[in-house]
Amino acid sequence: MAELSYREAVARAIAQEMARDDNVVFLGEDVAKPGGVFKTTVGLYDQFGPTRVRDTPISEQAILGAAMGAAMTGLRPIAEIMFADFAAVCFDYIANQFPKLRYMTNGQLSCPLVVRTGNGGGARFGAQHSQSIENWTMMIPGLKVVAPSSPQDVIGLMAAAVRDDNPVIFHEHKALYAAKSDVPEGEIVDQLGTAKVLKEGDDATLLALALMVPRALEAAEVLFSEHGIDCEVIDVRSLVPLDTATILSSVAKTGRLFTVEENPRLCGWGAEIASIVADEAFWDLDGPIVRITTPHIPLPAADHLEDLALPNLTRIVDRIARATDGAG
Repeated sequence: MAELSYREAVARAIAQEMARDDNVVFLGEDVAKPGGVFKTTVGLYDQFGPTRVRDTPISEQAILGAAMGAAMTGLRPIAEIMFADFAAVCFDYIANQFPKLRYMTNGQLSCPLVVRTGNGGGARFGAQHSQSIENWTMMIPGLKVVAPSSPQDVIGLMAAAVRDDNPVIFHEHKALYAAKSDVPEGEIVDQLGTAKVLKEGDDATLLALALMVPRALEAAEVLFSEHGIDCEVIDVRSLVPLDTATILSSVAKTGRLFTVEENPRLCGWGAEIASIVADEAFWDLDGPIVRITTPHIPLPAADHLEDLALPNLTRIVDRIARATDGAG
């Protein structure tokens, strides 16, 4: 067991898969000798060389076009889009090209690639570099979408993503890169489509993703100590496929559902989960489903305004306490 930061886990995850399979290649802007703008790929160039770790021009379309071509010819590329916001620049590949390739060729071609993105706010990068775009990608048929919240999950889910025969969007949260935790030695391989119950509870189910996971856990501690509300906290981790069994089982136990979402409220990932729970577990609910989200606004760059916009501890605790009305 060793303490590892989230950013160090990214490099370890990629190195694990490149060492295991010579068909895994890595490309993106400043990912080789510089080690990435967020220092998430330090050491990969020295370990695997310029043929397998390649810097690209500043062109998101070129990066994903090259990755798709490589995947079609038998490689398993990992492509970095530095800021998730710039997925908009190459959205034709993400929405129209590689997620539809297997279907449109009747399985004659596949597109086993991973697109890594620096996602989310909290780092004061402003409206064009701070968006949380999980909901952009989860709406597209043919894509798998994950967003890890811990260093160990970064490694395990990256391994699962690289080994999958479908394109996977891998959202890394920029504000978590410095977060550290203990990670086991040796190979780590997880499974896409699995959520994790991080804290068990009886009074309410809290669903969270990426940066909102540690905030949900902190809120659960405050809710129990100050209000006697015992929350079950679930890290959703994978949006496509979605672990509905774990979510529905938890709602059946607690009777209440809260989503803690960083993405803007309109069409956020929690809206889809709320719809599923309303359809399949309506009679298990003891109250309305409550979504705690960022408002439907461009994210501010000013420190205090960004902190107010994103779901914070005070807002999470207050909203759950008012909705449950002392259920504990």
